[in-house]
Amino acid sequence: MERIVNDFTINIATANGTGSQSANLILLQTMFEMGVPVSGKNLFPSNISGLPTWYIVRVSDAGYQAPGDRTHIQVLMNKDSWVGDLEKLEQGTVVIYNSDVKLPVERDDLILYPVPMTRIARGLNPKLSRMIANIVYVGVLAEVLGLDEAKLEAALAKQFGGKQKAIELNLEAVQLGRQFVVDELEVSDPYVVEERERDPDAFLIEGNEAVALGSIFGGIGLLSWYPITPASSVAEELIDHLPKLRVDADGKTTCAVIQAEDELAAAGMVVGAGWAGIRAMSCTSGPGISLMSEFIGLSYFAEVPAVFWDINRVGPSTGLPTRTQQGDLTLVYYAGQGDTQHIVLIPGTVEECFEYAWRAFDYAERYQTTVFGFGDLDLGMNRWVCKGFDYPDVMDRGKVIRTQEALDAVPEYGRYRDVDGDGIAYRTLPGSGLEPILYRGTGHDEDGVYSENPEIYAANMQRLARKIEGARDQLPAPVLREEEELEVGIIFYGSMENTIQEIDDILEETGLKVSQCRVRALPLHSHVEEFVNRHETVIVLEINRDGQMYGILRTELPIELVPKVHSVSFSDGIPPRARVYAERIMEVLEEVHE
Repeated sequence: MERIVNDFTINIATANGTGSQSANLILLQTMFEMGVPVSGKNLFPSNISGLPTWYIVRVSDAGYQAPGDRTHIQVLMNKDSWVGDLEKLEQGTVVIYNSDVKLPVERDDLILYPVPMTRIARGLNPKLSRMIANIVYVGVLAEVLGLDEAKLEAALAKQFGGKQKAIELNLEAVQLGRQFVVDELEVSDPYVVEERERDPDAFLIEGNEAVALGSIFGGIGLLSWYPITPASSVAEELIDHLPKLRVDADGKTTCAVIQAEDELAAAGMVVGAGWAGIRAMSCTSGPGISLMSEFIGLSYFAEVPAVFWDINRVGPSTGLPTRTQQGDLTLVYYAGQGDTQHIVLIPGTVEECFEYAWRAFDYAERYQTTVFGFGDLDLGMNRWVCKGFDYPDVMDRGKVIRTQEALDAVPEYGRYRDVDGDGIAYRTLPGSGLEPILYRGTGHDEDGVYSENPEIYAANMQRLARKIEGARDQLPAPVLREEEELEVGIIFYGSMENTIQEIDDILEETGLKVSQCRVRALPLHSHVEEFVNRHETVIVLEINRDGQMYGILRTELPIELVPKVHSVSFSDGIPPRARVYAERIMEVLEEVHE
């Protein structure tokens, strides 16, 4: 049988709360340490411990990171999803299953490896057998796939943080799983892992941890938050890293972290801290942004720097709290009452999660406005390969007046007077001794004095629009991957970056070559319009139902370019699968050419 090397997908079906995540991360870390391109997707339930959970491991020398079109190796541990998981499998799939579950595997077109995982685990520790059984399947997979034993042991030790008893117990479970394969099973499948050269500088990190670290290096002084999946780990990681990275000479942390009573309070604290000159942010998801909208509108109209990270989950309403989507894009771009428009930074990699976290504070203070970081559950809560970060050199604090001399140098100073013609006024900070300190969320004139004058209001709103417009080409430019004379261009954003190469390769198999433009910020950079202008047909890919970026493009592009732009949008809560989008792209092109 011809071997299939580093090109397959494993689906591990377990129950939430059984410790399976530790087992799965050990498996992922082992392959990573072997230099194998690998990614993991955790599909977990939103409420009750014991409900089905799945972990998808994509092993791909080509570097593909999407879940894949099919499962090649299925691990069955959970009786509640047993039948459904089996029904989905294609002929020839390898099934490693816990034979102690006592459920049938009535298919003769599969490669079956029954293992009494519960019995093996009980032999080690009856009280912890439910958790240890998961480590047994790690050992089974290690032997079947040929994983390096030393690297597996190192990954296990890393996962259990040097706790020697836990390491020894779980290592024995791994070894028993491996030995069972040697003694009792005839391995007859083609799948194997082969070691590759390991980048010594690379490491695995979740997007939310990268956001937390970037915020710390960006000078965050306050995090106010209210727990919500999938954003809570931003706060948790920040809390974990602060004692190591942000302490003064007395050992005190130089950043306040406040778990507020609700999202409203959290947003109010961000605005209050921003008014006082502190770099402040909150992390939340769509439902939280909805509740924060009044304070977000205040930040925009009173021109107070504020940073909010939206780690997007599936909506509307409570939706699917533990699934991924890009359905909040228009929510964050226009959040607030009346006419609002915000700067939105859209990372597509963990490196950008870090970078945009510190840049968000610079943009918020430079433009004296709300800045959103726009992530999603897939990028935020899964581990990705990272090759290092781009650290800030200096902080851009914007037009802050700190001395009387500087205040005297500003002609006709007024809190909302546009002295330089860029729409950005100068500001003073409370406690500086400089007057006046005026910020208003009601109608106001250039001096910050209350006003309901229609002309003054209209002029102020035009200035705010001009300010945000001026940010357009100062924000991260799109990533362009173009070849000359290609008629079709693809626009996408965010975590779609981790699927786009596979989409491109599938299209190329059909003879279609496309250019790529990854949008990294709103408002749209001028390079996006230029990209559209260079192509006959442009297709916007996104992970939502309504084609929200497509709608923004239709609004902001010159009218003559709008007919070129088409939408492929899809959302079912699962990270984007390449073939789903590739097939829909071909359908759109067929319609265009009819």
